[in-house]
Amino acid sequence: MIIGITGGIGSGKSYVARWLTRQYDIPVYDCDREAKRLMTSNVLRPAIVDLLGTDAYLPDGRLNKALLADYVFRDAAHQAAVNAIVHPAVKDDFRRWASAHEGIVAIESAILVEAGFTDVVDVLIAVEAPLAVRLQRVTQRDGATPEQTAARMRRQLGDEARRAAADYVVVNDGRDLEPQLRIFIDSLFARLPQNV
Repeated sequence: MIIGITGGIGSGKSYVARWLTRQYDIPVYDCDREAKRLMTSNVLRPAIVDLLGTDAYLPDGRLNKALLADYVFRDAAHQAAVNAIVHPAVKDDFRRWASAHEGIVAIESAILVEAGFTDVVDVLIAVEAPLAVRLQRVTQRDGATPEQTAARMRRQLGDEARRAAADYVVVNDGRDLEPQLRIFIDSLFARLPQNV
């Protein structure tokens, strides 16, 4: 079984992912981290150079994040072009990773729904948090200004759309998340055959 974990930036989806690993030894594929890995590998590097030019990578081989961000934020069509390269590669990489594991695995992505990854999950959990809480978390964590954080949030799917796609919703508003997560896990395990 594959659990999808999604939520807007600063919602606490990474906390949920770590909790599943810590409490139930469920391996989690982090889409953001793996996309960055693939973008600096030979898997995606040629396509990114074709799109952005040789300046897409710094002399030491690292991705030129400033150039990529400028390109993506300048135009929605630019973002779609990058996504058309990155998302299929991440999905293929996830499928390979998941096939190497037995039992329950999870995939974490802020853009799981809009990236079209709902077809690779059996159950989707959406993590929500109040906007003010999310803004505070992200500005403290990333050193971004509230305006930069708000701009990033506006580019993501809203909670309502994620909620509509989700099988479970947990609200991370500062209260203990564990009771909500236990309900989710109990419900999930009740759906599984006994030999899983």
